[in-house]
Amino acid sequence: MYYGWKIVITLFITLTFCSGLGFYNHAVTLQALVSEKGLSVEIASSAVSLFFLSSGVVGLWIASLLDRYDVRFIVCAGALIAAAALVSIRFVSNEWQVMVAYSVFGVGFAASGLLSATTLVTRWFAAKRALALSIASTGLSVGGIVITPASALLIAEKGIDYSVTIFALAYLLGVIPLSLFYLKSRPADIGLQIDGAKLEGEALPVTGTLLKDAIRSRYFWGLSLAYVFLMMAQVGALAHQYGLVAEHLTGRTAAFALGVIPIASIIGRLVGGFLLDKLAAPNFALTMMMLQSVALFGLSQVTSTWAFILGLGLFGISVGNLLMLQPLLIASTFGQQHYGRIYGLSNMLTTFGIAAGPLLLGIIYAQTGRYSFAYLSASAAGVLGYVIYKYALGASKNEPTQ
Repeated sequence: MYYGWKIVITLFITLTFCSGLGFYNHAVTLQALVSEKGLSVEIASSAVSLFFLSSGVVGLWIASLLDRYDVRFIVCAGALIAAAALVSIRFVSNEWQVMVAYSVFGVGFAASGLLSATTLVTRWFAAKRALALSIASTGLSVGGIVITPASALLIAEKGIDYSVTIFALAYLLGVIPLSLFYLKSRPADIGLQIDGAKLEGEALPVTGTLLKDAIRSRYFWGLSLAYVFLMMAQVGALAHQYGLVAEHLTGRTAAFALGVIPIASIIGRLVGGFLLDKLAAPNFALTMMMLQSVALFGLSQVTSTWAFILGLGLFGISVGNLLMLQPLLIASTFGQQHYGRIYGLSNMLTTFGIAAGPLLLGIIYAQTGRYSFAYLSASAAGVLGYVIYKYALGASKNEPTQ
């Protein structure tokens, strides 16, 4: 078996822990901070926004480190920083301490999470890059399904102070041992070329667009701006899904509905990984962008239970694929040479949409008293992202080849 697949499996597992204890666990942890430590909901929500903003901004620096140092050291250092931030939560007693803890947590999450993972997949795969990326990034959804519910049970039984210590230990054990043993920065490190051919003589030169050239292209800015609105819609809708489901469903049906999005996300991402080996990635991306907007519009309007669940499923399919498509589109357009830096900058811009989405939908709900208006606004944001990306595709045809 090509060693790159061992790296994919390793990344699948490490991303499970990173997302389960980082991305998806915020709602559980912050609710405990409000109930056990007396923090306001506004401060707790602001801490989450700081987590995303710090992870996005520091991604530029981490991308440059990935070009210079062994990826194992960066991932493991990120895990140590994230674990330290988690442990520090048990000692917070006022608002500024929570803000600092979550800002530091974002730094560790950025180094040990998706940026490092997509950089490795890009270096190790060309022919099967979409499939490899879909498998590795599926760990993100699995973390939300498996680890976050267990975290909620632990906090309910033991409280936040004890639980964050266990979270920190789990983060370390889930990321560091496998990363140290299996991750390799480049195929040439073990005598291989990309996709597995045996290295004969010198390694082939790494090709691709430089960062300074990428930021001159309209495609880069169009893709990045489109993802600001797409992720604003997506993350905002995900953050408020509990409220939306509660508006429509109750009891076991509601509990079932809450599992539809992550399961559909996994299935959609894996199917998308296979399809992208045969389809043009930009056209597939446009389809997923429109699917997300249609699904959000449907969720804002439907009254039938099964139509509502169908809307959740369609939204989940778009969630799984759009998250995977951004690094894939950047890798296929700009190549390997400065991939980490280019994706890091694009991801930093996207972070502003991620941080704004939950807040904006929350404000709309507070003003109207109904989630239907909030999800209708999310659908409109998704349509705007679609239009911007479609324009960027057309504009890129007139740009010189990099």
